[in-house]
Amino acid sequence: MPSINDAFPSNYLKAADLKGRNVTVTMDRVEFEVLGDNKKLILYFEGKDRGLVLNKTNANNIANAYGDDTDDWIGKQIVLFEAMVDFQGRTVPAIRVRMPQIKDKPKQAVRPASADMQDRRPVPPDDMNDEIPF
Repeated sequence: MPSINDAFPSNYLKAADLKGRNVTVTMDRVEFEVLGDNKKLILYFEGKDRGLVLNKTNANNIANAYGDDTDDWIGKQIVLFEAMVDFQGRTVPAIRVRMPQIKDKPKQAVRPASADMQDRRPVPPDDMNDEIPF
């Protein structure tokens, strides 16, 4: 059954696009775009079509790690995650950003030793950070 997000796609990322997962992305570029009556800062990512409309909280979190000059953000990684925030008197899901941590790195699975060591292909990592199609 289709969801509301399927019926009304957006040019920009929404919390629902993350599907409850933390997603590590590499920043590609930052552009000003006109949305309604305002100019907004939009952050785009390598290999992704849609950008993230930056609010002050997310922009400041990135600037605290990588500096105020958005050109210095290019090629750096951040983690996108969903958080519940207060917005205009309601609690709503939103995208927040943080810097990558050790727990965000995929773990390489180890194949148990066996008598038959003929098959020495590596086991693919069990990575919950699946590709998110945005």
